Amino acid sequence: MFNREIISLAEQVVAECRRRKVMVCTVESCTGGLVAGALSEVAGASHALERGFVTYTNGAKSELVGVPPDLIHHHGAVSEAVARAMAEGGLSHSAAAVAVAVTGIAGPDGGSATKPVGLVHFATAVRDGAVRHSQQIFAGDRTAVRQASVAMALGLLLAALRGD
Repeated sequence: MFNREIISLAEQVVAECRRRKVMVCTVESCTGGLVAGALSEVAGASHALERGFVTYTNGAKSELVGVPPDLIHHHGAVSEAVARAMAEGGLSHSAAAVAVAVTGIAGPDGGSATKPVGLVHFATAVRDGAVRHSQQIFAGDRTAVRQASVAMALGLLLAALRGD
């Protein structure tokens, strides 16, 4: 189901969670739960994955993790502001110590001149700590964009757990 890179990253996240005795949560839009799915592929994931939110619609972003509708309206669902709010909302609606959020345009439709297909915003939030943002424009078809997004989200989650 997942390639070796994704499984390796998921194994590292689970191991780091177990070592630190903390749990994580995911707040996903364009990946549709694939980050949580990759983590749950690893034996022992119940010691690492507290919960996953699939917030595919704007309404779900607001209802499930408290992203203000005005923020979505002003910046768009695919934006730094919304990714940050998703990660913070994941923490406030879970017992996790670290959250990762993913929102983007996987394609093949939905892009624009300012927000092209392949644009993905990521955020990690650490309880009582920093919220960090990253963005990437991935090439390829919908599957390639989503797989690259899962790998990046897991890498960012691992970095947040390690305090990098």
